Order: sequence, then C-alpha cells, then structure tokens
Amino acid sequence: MTALVLQIQNGTYSNASDAITTSAGSGSGGTYNTVQAQTRGDWELIVIDDASDDGTPDTVAALADVDPRIRLIALEHNFGAPAGPRNVGIRAARGRWVAILDDDDVWHPQKLDLQLNALAMTGAGFASAGLIDFDDGTSPAFTPVARARVKRISLLDTLVNTKTPTSTVVVDRDLLLRHPFNEDPAYKAREDLDCFLHCHEELGHSIKVMHPLLGYRITGDQQISGRKLTMMRRHYHVLRQYRTASGGGFGPVGSAVFTGTHFGSAIYHRALRGRM
Repeated sequence: MTALVLQIQNGTYSNASDAITTSAGSGSGGTYNTVQAQTRGDWELIVIDDASDDGTPDTVAALADVDPRIRLIALEHNFGAPAGPRNVGIRAARGRWVAILDDDDVWHPQKLDLQLNALAMTGAGFASAGLIDFDDGTSPAFTPVARARVKRISLLDTLVNTKTPTSTVVVDRDLLLRHPFNEDPAYKAREDLDCFLHCHEELGHSIKVMHPLLGYRITGDQQISGRKLTMMRRHYHVLRQYRTASGGGFGPVGSAVFTGTHFGSAIYHRALRGRM
C-alpha cells in the first residue's frame, strides 16, 4: 500500500477546500479527484490540515465517511511551513511507500502505477517524475502513457540541474524517517532540497519517470516558489549548511555554482518550455 500525504497549508491556495474537491471537469482539477482517479487503488490518503480556516476539515471528514482510505489529521497550530505537516504525515503512514501531494497540485491518472512499477523493476528506493505547468482555472494537458522512459538520477545530478518537485516523489517511508524534512524556518520552501540530497547520498541514486505526471498550478505570488530571488537565497543557504555523512560540505563556491546551475536550468525548462 502507498500512503499519500496531502498537506493543506493555510494560505497556499485561495480556498483549500475547493482545491481538494472541485471536479476536473469544471476546469480547476480538484486535488482529491486526481487521487481518486488513479489507476492503482491500493492507497491511503492522509490529509494534514495545517490549522486552515476555510472549512477543509469538514470537507475531508465528509469524504472519509464515504471512503475509508482517507484519514484526516487536523493540527491545532499552524507550522508556518510545509516541513512540519509533511513529517507528521510520514510518521502516520502505514504503507512502505510515501507519495507527497500539495493542495494546489494534481496528478496524472497513471502516476502511482508508473512509478511503483518502475520502483519494483529497478529496486530503487526513491522515484520522481516530470511535471507540466497549468494556469489556475484550467486543467493540465495530461496524455495517456503506454511506456515511459526511466532515468537514473545521481547525487551530482540533483546538485547540478535535476529538479525534483515534492509532489512528484514516491519514496520509501523508512528513508524519509531517517532524513525528515528540516523544520527550521530558514529552510522554508527548500526543505525538500535538504531532504532529497540526504536521500540521494544514502541511496547513491534515484529514478525519474521521464513523463509529466504532475500538474503544477500557476497562481503567481500565492506560492512562495514563485518568488525566485528568495528561493535562490534559500537554496544557497541549504547547500552552505549541508553536511555529508563524512562531515564535509560544498563550501561557498560550490554552493554558489550549484545554485546557479540549478536555477539556470529551471528558467529554461519552466519559462521557455512550461515543463520539467
């Protein structure tokens, strides 16, 4: 069974309850609907409500009454960043594999099937996938996948130019428990980089399904990841603070170089091609 950790973070979307439940046919593409539409159904959905104030707990509770695969964990206090709620969901997960989904993202119907099959075939412990951007109020242009190419991603690949959006990953739960998301506020919006570097350092490599399996909703300044200068500074900070298992680091020059290559590649893929 795969545990899906869906984080509802107050303020990340205009109405998190609507983001979960709006039907894809209406043009918005509800997050929950894309989970329910997965071609593989052996999953549990753990919804972490980070003290939202828009009625999300009631919406999720109603869904859980109908579908026993859904669990709600309502937090009393807002963490103020994604790391804390994600760690709560990972600890609560019952399955071997954990997939993370933010409340403003949507999945390709074959996402779990393709990634779990690739993990089984390769013996890897970490899988990611491509993404495609879509504007709020529209639906991502997903296409059926008969066969997808799988690529090995090394630690160096991750440092230089490989983007790993959190909502694309499927990761061994035990690995995430050993390398949780850093809850320090200075890591906000780059806690995934720190976590995934540690995962790659331990594993040696991950795999990436080379097809867009995530729809990334473009909502402008609502998303912290839309503020690129802030992201670059935090990316550099994470690399400067990173310590390998042997106690080494990347140094100021290495951290600056890897920050530059990462965002240079991101500009090409996201701004010019609209996918990653």
